[in-house]
Amino acid sequence: MDFTSLPHGTFTLANVTVPACLLGRPGDLIRTDLGIAGARIAAPSGVAVDMRGAMVLPCFTDMHTHLDKGHIWPRAANPDGRFASALRAAGADRANWSPEDLRARMGFSLRCAHAHGTRQIRTHLDSAEGQFRISWPVFAELRAAWAGRIELQAVSLISCESYGDAEYPDLVRTVAEHGGVLGMVTYPLPDLTTRLQGHIETAAGQGLDLDFHCDETLDPASETLRLIAETVMETGYRGRVVVGHCCSLSTQDEGRALDTLDLVARAGLHVVSLPMCNLYLQDRGAGTPRRRGVTLVHEMKARGIPVSFASDNTRDPFYAYGDMDMLEVLREATRIAHLDHSDSDWIRSVTLTPEASCGFAPSSLSPGAPADLVIFRARDWTELLARPQSDRIVLRAGEAIRRDLPDHAELDTLWRDS
Repeated sequence: MDFTSLPHGTFTLANVTVPACLLGRPGDLIRTDLGIAGARIAAPSGVAVDMRGAMVLPCFTDMHTHLDKGHIWPRAANPDGRFASALRAAGADRANWSPEDLRARMGFSLRCAHAHGTRQIRTHLDSAEGQFRISWPVFAELRAAWAGRIELQAVSLISCESYGDAEYPDLVRTVAEHGGVLGMVTYPLPDLTTRLQGHIETAAGQGLDLDFHCDETLDPASETLRLIAETVMETGYRGRVVVGHCCSLSTQDEGRALDTLDLVARAGLHVVSLPMCNLYLQDRGAGTPRRRGVTLVHEMKARGIPVSFASDNTRDPFYAYGDMDMLEVLREATRIAHLDHSDSDWIRSVTLTPEASCGFAPSSLSPGAPADLVIFRARDWTELLARPQSDRIVLRAGEAIRRDLPDHAELDTLWRDS
């Protein structure tokens, strides 16, 4: 097989490996043929190319990112890898977030994601202290410019202490005007329940979905996830609710943690785990870390809670690494959270599940679906996750795209001008 080129028009990817769960079938991996007719998946026909077992996946969905923070590391490095230091460094750098600066860095990340095979992204946008007036219009520009290549959603990122302040109504109005998602970072406060009720009722009144950063700490006393679940049920809110991180569950008494998960399941919350960033920040100290920071993904999935994985931060004070590559996310999640020797359908956590959790258009490998695919030389899971798969082919509308990754040096002028 010549892995570097494929036919155009109507052809068949013969003898490919596909996860059974993505075809709605039982089992793990299966061998099959996939037809391509123009921009869509079709019944096998035309020239048949023997793919020799190459794995085919639908393009990825990355449902929790921070495009506005991406790539500020050269001017806002984290001095010790701790969470508090990340907050300070990012906060200090925000003075540089002009439209030009944001456009360059966010566009760089989108080019990386596109080259790696991602077609849908939800990004959080720092929105406190008037930043929403700068960042949301830039987001709108990029969403229009990238339409047809990457579908974009945005979430307002404010702390729970910002709820109800003087600019909160303007922020909510901006989110609604841009078709966004109302977000919040939650941590223990004496009046958090009241703030959550108001925030959730505001979302309901505006017809907005919700997305929370919650319990991004290993302090077992942090139980804002539990409060969110209880408040969602008490208010009768009917929109989608995403909760991210949920790290403190991993250090709580098991009975208490599992009882919280029962509430999360009843409330219908969607969870996104960010294992790379949490592994980087959590349990930082002078010696060797003991705890991974990953939330209880297996226990969540066993309760029917939708669980996804995502990139989170990229080359900023919260995570010094990353390249917007969802295969890397899946590879590291598998190792960090022991997804192997478990259910065989975890591939859904970077494809079908985040699509549903965010309300993106669903992907499919069935005839009639858009031919937006990622093809890997690997023939099974261990081959797929053993290497970066830098020679993958990304098909968009049935055509292989150019996969040239942007050079980090392109951003050097941003650091010289700061």
